[in-house]
Amino acid sequence: MQAEPSAGELLALGRQVLLPVYQPRQMVLVRGQGSRLWDSEGRDYVDFAAGIAVCSLGHCDPELTAALIEQAGRLWHTSNVFLSEPPLRLAQELVAASRFAERAFLCNSGAEANEAAIKLVRKWAANAGRSPSQRVIVTCRGSFHGRTLATVTATAQPKYQQGFEPLPGGFRHVDFNDIAQLEQAFAGGDVAAVMLEPVQGEGGVLPAAPGYLQAVRALCDRFDALLVLDEIQCGMGRTGTLFAHWQDGVVPDIVTLAKALGGGFPVGALLAGPKVAQAMAVGAHGTTFGGNPLAAAVARVALRRLASEDIAANVAKQSQALRAGLDAINREFDLFAEVRGRGLMLGAVLKPEHAGKAGAIGDLAAAHGLLLLQAGPDVLRFVPALTIGDDDVAEGLARLRKALVAFAGG
Repeated sequence: MQAEPSAGELLALGRQVLLPVYQPRQMVLVRGQGSRLWDSEGRDYVDFAAGIAVCSLGHCDPELTAALIEQAGRLWHTSNVFLSEPPLRLAQELVAASRFAERAFLCNSGAEANEAAIKLVRKWAANAGRSPSQRVIVTCRGSFHGRTLATVTATAQPKYQQGFEPLPGGFRHVDFNDIAQLEQAFAGGDVAAVMLEPVQGEGGVLPAAPGYLQAVRALCDRFDALLVLDEIQCGMGRTGTLFAHWQDGVVPDIVTLAKALGGGFPVGALLAGPKVAQAMAVGAHGTTFGGNPLAAAVARVALRRLASEDIAANVAKQSQALRAGLDAINREFDLFAEVRGRGLMLGAVLKPEHAGKAGAIGDLAAAHGLLLLQAGPDVLRFVPALTIGDDDVAEGLARLRKALVAFAGG
């Protein structure tokens, strides 16, 4: 019987065969349950990362697992040339849950959902007789919309764009939460849409300021432009409501989803409101794997669970506990300038004297049994499962404190 490869061997294999675009932690994860993970050496970790806000029902959730196994025994793939029931039901349930949409497009990832949104905006504008130069999409600096050429251009962060020029045209960037800049961006009469995140994720866990989205909506209405909301990270219950924009009192034209929608199984979705629901004709867009029966079956269960009152109540409870714990840690170590965000999407912003150290703290956290993310070099990002319990929150905070003791002593 062949011996199991060691962590060192697997890490070496990764360095040998994978395109070197990632810098993973020096561990190999093998098992998960709820908000705990175990590596190949048997060490356990409290998970405050949830696969970058993906595993919102925790690891190996029994209902998600049962849905996947049941569908796997029935039908895996048909392509979208033929119909099957799971994606039809998922689209129906997403439209109903959204409170604004008339139609859905199912895909495999957040980048694909945002690509579809960009194409839908452009097609809507073309149908309205606007020339290519009148189809500009305005996005916000600090945003993150994906890694394809179009979505990385929309992302408006130079660090993700460098070396991939020439970038596609037709995008304009403004500062987030600056309505005066946005109004100036409309001055040329060439804007077809504004695309933004209600809470910026990679940009530092930065929420829209009170009234900002309403002002954006008003500008879009005034200039006959679309409002596109990227809820790939902040949606599906993460901020305390199923859709983050519900807290801002606006009605979008397009919403994009992914991450938590599949609870760890790859799936994405675009939701289209009445203004754009008929803009795409047959053949205008498509996907081979998008909305396949396996993904749709899992996502239907995830959507039902994430829309529940139990999840919303737990998000509110554990958000308060996590904030209180971070405040207590900060009183001891004086590391954070602020803790911001909504629900279980929180960012602890490092003080200027500790700028650039978020990655180092993340490494120390992992060494002390806590999986943690950063949102840029200066922000620790906390996006645990929305089902996380009291004990795991308390234990995760205790392990964070030990990591910060090491950081302070280092």
